[in-house]
Amino acid sequence: MSSQAEVKPNAFLEWSKWVLVVALVVLAIAGNAIYAEQSQLLRVSAVLLLFVLAVGVAVTTAKGRRINQLRKEAWVEVRRMVRPTRQETTQTTLLVLAAVLFVALCFWFFDWMISTILSIFLG
Repeated sequence: MSSQAEVKPNAFLEWSKWVLVVALVVLAIAGNAIYAEQSQLLRVSAVLLLFVLAVGVAVTTAKGRRINQLRKEAWVEVRRMVRPTRQETTQTTLLVLAAVLFVALCFWFFDWMISTILSIFLG
């Protein structure tokens, strides 16, 4: 038995929160279209506010908390990532370019050989 009691969320409350999230997003999109003659700064501010409210409500749901936890874990992994130095990047880029050039020359050579052989046989 785990030390933390798992609380089962109320299904109706969860669904009503998601309906509210969808309503806020639809309101932001429709409001932006309806009030197109208003100042762009005002419309962008309103849309951002509604999206922030929608995300805030979504994070209070069970699925939203899981997604938020996944986002946090992803950022931890991004901070752990080791980026190559400039020298390693340059060397790798040159190696890839050399390999592409080599393969291109091989294809050109085989194409030339096949077309030469076919032109001899076909006249």
